[in-house]
Amino acid sequence: MDGDILTKLDAVIAARLNLGDPTASYVASLAAKGVGGAARKLGEEATETIIAALDEGDAALVGEGADLLFHLAILLHLRGCSLGDVAAELARRQGLSGHAEKAQRPQHKETK
Repeated sequence: MDGDILTKLDAVIAARLNLGDPTASYVASLAAKGVGGAARKLGEEATETIIAALDEGDAALVGEGADLLFHLAILLHLRGCSLGDVAAELARRQGLSGHAEKAQRPQHKETK
C-alpha cells in the first residue's frame, strides 16, 4: 500500500476545504452539507463497496474502495481528524490480535 498517496490525499482535501468554494471543488461542496451530509455520502459509498464486493469484478471493488477512502478522508477532516490519525491508530494496533484489541476498547452505551 502506498501510504504516500494517502498523505497527498489528506493534503489535497485540506487545501480544498480551506478554499471553501463549493462551486469550484467537490470536497468543498460536500463540506457545505456538514458532517451529516458527508456521513450520509460515506454510507452510500460503503453500500456501493459492498455491492461491488458481492456482485462485481475486482476492478469495480477497487474503484469503490477508492471512493470509500476518499469520502472517509473528507468526513475525518470535517471532524478535525485525518487519514494520518487513522494510520497512527492502525500502527498502535499492529501486533495485537483483533480479539485482544476489541477487548481493550471502552464499552459504548446502547442507545434506545
